Amino acid sequence: MSLKKAVECIKRNKKFLITAHTNLEGDALGAELGFLNLVKKLGKQGVVVNEDNIPYGYDFLPGKNYIKKLNRKTIGTKFDCFVVLDCSDLNRTGEVYRINRNREVLNIDHHISNRMFADVNWVDPHASSASEMVYKLFKKMRVPLDKESAVALYTGILADTGSFHYSNTSSFTHKAASELLKFNLNIPLIFKNLYENIPFQDMKLLAKILPTIRREEKGRIAWFQIKRKMLKRGKISIDLSEHLLSFARAIKNVEAVALFKESPGVRSEIRINLRSQGNVDVNKVAQYFGGGGHKAAAGATVKGKIEQVRKKVLAKIKESL
Repeated sequence: MSLKKAVECIKRNKKFLITAHTNLEGDALGAELGFLNLVKKLGKQGVVVNEDNIPYGYDFLPGKNYIKKLNRKTIGTKFDCFVVLDCSDLNRTGEVYRINRNREVLNIDHHISNRMFADVNWVDPHASSASEMVYKLFKKMRVPLDKESAVALYTGILADTGSFHYSNTSSFTHKAASELLKFNLNIPLIFKNLYENIPFQDMKLLAKILPTIRREEKGRIAWFQIKRKMLKRGKISIDLSEHLLSFARAIKNVEAVALFKESPGVRSEIRINLRSQGNVDVNKVAQYFGGGGHKAAAGATVKGKIEQVRKKVLAKIKESL
């Protein structure tokens, strides 16, 4: 379905429950806050409910206090439309989707692996981010932007484009960013919170994990694995995955990167994060294991022992080289 169908859905509903995937990051949060501001400007009501708390580093986002965690109180929220942002599969909302009581579901996403699970599906794999798609809603519905919305949407776009250097960055992405910058955004503050805000203890842990990197296929594949015991040594503020993947992608001649991480809370559950320089379609690799994402960035959660899962995933990546 199209942007037009999404606009019609927003127009015919009055109260919106807004959510995104678990393991929140910049694009999910930016799209949620942007969409919330959009419906409020239209004279409608909205509430953001997520399974997870706001992650470390995003306290600077204006309107963050409107984001609620799933609990007994938020379960009773009344709404007409259930809005799922930046989420390829309804199950990736965690337990939030269970509070939908046969209300209309609006799915706004940019993942090519999206399962088209909603009543209204606006899925655009060419968009850089869900935040860019919410920006399009502002323009299509002729709703004036404001500084709070601009901060949220710019943050989401910045995060999902890797500061505008991933292949999902288009001329339209730069056009959107250009308009958002007119609101005199504090760019150094946004960038520092996203990329230069690692607590000292987390940096020490990163320094311990980095030497464990391994290469295969004459250096074309790089991979890490993180055992559960490493994650239990103390509370970790940052998302280790993104930093490790960025380091590995920067290695000369590396075409694909994989990170295997044991779940801290669920035994025999392995989280897989995959990145590619473009030649390897990691979305297809992730889909083979029940996950998905983009051609250059994808992930999956697999049951099994980390060594067994790693061997199977690496074998599938080698097939794609």
